[in-house]
Amino acid sequence: MNQKSLAIWMKVVLTAMGIFGLALFAVAVPMKANEFIRQYSGFEPYYLPWVCLVCATGIPCYGVIVLGWRIASNIGRDRSFCRENASCLKWVSFLSAGDSALLFIGSAALWLCGMDHLGILFTSFLVVFIGIAISAAAAIMSHLVAKAAVLQEENDLTI
Repeated sequence: MNQKSLAIWMKVVLTAMGIFGLALFAVAVPMKANEFIRQYSGFEPYYLPWVCLVCATGIPCYGVIVLGWRIASNIGRDRSFCRENASCLKWVSFLSAGDSALLFIGSAALWLCGMDHLGILFTSFLVVFIGIAISAAAAIMSHLVAKAAVLQEENDLTI
């Protein structure tokens, strides 16, 4: 695969992720709310805090999609190893770590308030672990891309 096709595939995946996220929040959440409230009327007060937490954790994900789009654009222009990509990956790392912290704190707070089941708490901690792993991978990639950018700049200056 060449750089342009990699960039196109990356943009297709990012677009699909964005559309899936919007569909989840715009269609599935309200539909499930009505069904959930009808079936489990005793849990009605717990639904809104969880929807707010899930929506709040979705915001940094769209920031990652925007940064990924910038990285894909640079890859398409044959600028895979540049300081801008290293900076974008660094921000992906920060956003992923912040999103994981938000989910951890929110889920723990809802559990302490009695609005969460222990199984869901452990499942959310698994998602937090995956987010931290993504954050670490993005930080490592940022460091490596920054080093590669320096090497490429030095190489471009030699004859």
